[in-house]
Amino acid sequence: MLKPFPPAAFPSLLALGVLLSSCYQVPVTGRKALDLTSDTELAKVSAAAFDEVKSKHSRSKDQARIDQLQRVGGKIAKVVFWDMPNADWEFVVFDEPKQINAFAMAGGKVGVFSGLFKIANTDDELAAVIAHEIAHVTARHVHERLSQEMLAEAGNVVGAVGLMGVGAGSLTTSTIMGLYGSSASMQMLAYDRAKEKEADYIGIMYAARAGYNPEAALTVMERLEAETAGTPSPPVFASTHPPTSERITEIQAALPKALELYQKSAIKPAPTVLK
Repeated sequence: MLKPFPPAAFPSLLALGVLLSSCYQVPVTGRKALDLTSDTELAKVSAAAFDEVKSKHSRSKDQARIDQLQRVGGKIAKVVFWDMPNADWEFVVFDEPKQINAFAMAGGKVGVFSGLFKIANTDDELAAVIAHEIAHVTARHVHERLSQEMLAEAGNVVGAVGLMGVGAGSLTTSTIMGLYGSSASMQMLAYDRAKEKEADYIGIMYAARAGYNPEAALTVMERLEAETAGTPSPPVFASTHPPTSERITEIQAALPKALELYQKSAIKPAPTVLK
C-alpha cells in the first residue's frame, strides 16, 4: 500500500511540476531546456538595450551593405517566423570597421558591425552569420541562462517558481548587451561552447531553408580563423567558445542535411508572411 505524501511535500511537488511544464523544445535540434523568464519582458529590455547600442555607435552610410543586410535578414526572418512569431524585426549596420561582430536580441533586433564584412562578403556568407545569431535567440539561450541563474539564486524549486516571469525585470540594458554579446568586441564571449555549437547547427539549417548555400558557413569560419590568427586567446578549456577548427568540423558533419534543405528551398520558395 502506497503511503500518502505528507502535506509539507505538496508545495515542492507542485513547484517541481510547474518547472517541468516550463521546459521548452529548442527549434531544429529538439533539445529540452528550461525557461522561467517572461518573453515579453525580455523583449522589452532587449529593445531598450538595442536603442542604447544605436545611441553609442554610428550607423553605417554604406547603402549597399545596408540593403544587403535588409535583404538577407528579411529572408531569414521569414523562415524563422514560427520560432519568433511576435518579432518586431530591425536590422542595423554600425560603422565599426575594426570590429568583426554581429548580434541578435529577443524581439528581432539584429546588429552588424561593419568589420564583419571582412569575413562575410556575399549574401550566402552574411546569411551564415545572421542565421547563427538569430539561432541563439530562437533557441532561447539567454532565457535558459537567466532561468538557471534564477534557480541557483532561489536555492530550491519553490523559490524558483516564485521568481517565474520576473527574470527580465531586474536586468539592466548593459547586462542584456553582455548576455547577447552585443559589445563591439570580437572577443565578447556571451555563450558557452554547447550553445555556440547549437547555434552553428540551427543557423546553417535556417540559412539553407532561406535559400542560402550553407557551405558559406565554412568560408566564414575559415576567414575568421585567419583573421584572428596570432590574436591572444585563452586556452580551449578556459574559453566559452569552442575552437574555430572544432566548429568547422561540426559544421562539415551537418552540411549533408543542410544541403538537402538548400536544394529543396530552390524548388519551394520561402514562406511569405502577410502583414
